[in-house]
Amino acid sequence: MSRGRRGAAGLALLAAGSILLGVGVGSVWLSPKEILAALFGGGEESVRALLWGLRLPRVALAFLAGAALAVGGTVMQSALGNPLASPFSLGVSAGAGLGVTAAMVTGLAGGIGAVFGLPAAGFAGGLAAVLLALALAKAFDARLSNVTVVLTGMVLSLFFSAAMDLMAAMSPEYAQRISLWQMGSFAARGWRGAAVLGPVLLVCLGVFMACAPLLDVMTFGGEQAQAMGVDPTRAKQGLILLVAALTGTAVAFCGIIGFVDLAAPHIARRLFGAGHRRILPAGAVLGGSLMVLGDLAARTLFSPREIPVGAVTALLGAPFFLFVFFQKRGR
Repeated sequence: MSRGRRGAAGLALLAAGSILLGVGVGSVWLSPKEILAALFGGGEESVRALLWGLRLPRVALAFLAGAALAVGGTVMQSALGNPLASPFSLGVSAGAGLGVTAAMVTGLAGGIGAVFGLPAAGFAGGLAAVLLALALAKAFDARLSNVTVVLTGMVLSLFFSAAMDLMAAMSPEYAQRISLWQMGSFAARGWRGAAVLGPVLLVCLGVFMACAPLLDVMTFGGEQAQAMGVDPTRAKQGLILLVAALTGTAVAFCGIIGFVDLAAPHIARRLFGAGHRRILPAGAVLGGSLMVLGDLAARTLFSPREIPVGAVTALLGAPFFLFVFFQKRGR
């Protein structure tokens, strides 16, 4: 069996295993036999209600959100030529969070607004954040060095987080909801989030797959893309626009969750090389699986108390961020 086929088989096993664990493990344990029976309408009614009403929608949203963030991180790193770039580190997630928070306190998050208003607000906030980060970084450093871009994005993330805290303080009736949402959670989301995020992810991933040759070239810098007759500035803006849409939609339904969008692309590159036709779908599966496992840890480590999934990913992702940073500096 070739390396590619072994990798694909490994990814399939990882995804299947993480989903099975996410669906089966909890305050009430479900065996694979009970899960299969409930999936096809058999078994006990209580098991079917638990599976279809709570476990499956939660696991589906977690997998889709992790895949969306991982795909966004892969494209960001290639488009900007920066191994530390990601929607989280460049402030896209925090900007999307600020947009969603504003939608909450202004009443756009109720009724049909929760389905379409929140993703739209997340998209607008995420796009504004990344454009502001790039503009400020260019003002400070015309060469747009890796360190400048990442530090600018992290400073903006802190600013946006402070703005969200201020909104929560000025709107006490929304304070608890905003605070819990900022830390990331998949609890009690239902099928609505997965139904919206799934199509957005498929469309964006399809576009990125079509742009895979361009992303391969942009990994080596804008000069290579220009030599191929491609305007790197316009291409970068278009790619960032789609990443903002994808990230904003994910953040709108699950909150701000970081480091999956940084770790999954790097792991995919180590396993499958640099070609984006392979690492985009591989990163999506890795990101989805990591998010499901992170959510599983968040709701079982201190059961019956549930901790924010964003705290779990940050505890694991911060050391990974430092590893990538110092490895790059060493080179």
